[in-house]
Amino acid sequence: MASEKLLKELNDHFNFELLSAYHYMAMAAYCSSENMNGFAHYFVEQAKEEYEHGMKFYQFINDMGGRVIPRAIEEPKNDYSSFLEVFKEALDHEEQVTVKIYELLDLAREENNYPTIQFLQWFVEEQLEEENSMKDIIFVLEGIDGNFQGLYLLDKELGSRQ
Repeated sequence: MASEKLLKELNDHFNFELLSAYHYMAMAAYCSSENMNGFAHYFVEQAKEEYEHGMKFYQFINDMGGRVIPRAIEEPKNDYSSFLEVFKEALDHEEQVTVKIYELLDLAREENNYPTIQFLQWFVEEQLEEENSMKDIIFVLEGIDGNFQGLYLLDKELGSRQ
């Protein structure tokens, strides 16, 4: 059983994961509006992944005897000046997720809640992967520097994401 404080924080993170999915759908919509369907596909897949993360929290909260409380989701940013800005925003968001996971892990350790500690370890590794993926794409976008041919090739590569 988890403390009320830990369950509240787990619920907050469940909602943040859904917010993350919502942000990524807005990024996908922007990319679609710019006719970059590979970029859009990448963010749709990212949104699906964030939703799956939220559902992991949903199931875990239930397993711990808690109750999931969905909350209102704020409107995401919908307009960007470039694809580079989109990915920098995505990286910033992933860094926020990482901080929140670490804070949850700190609380679970403070309370000696071993099931939660074990549960969160997967997310620690996942966040390292997420941040590195965004950094790699940002590096490529900075090298492309708005060149259409480079954007076209990256769009094709991102469109193949599974």
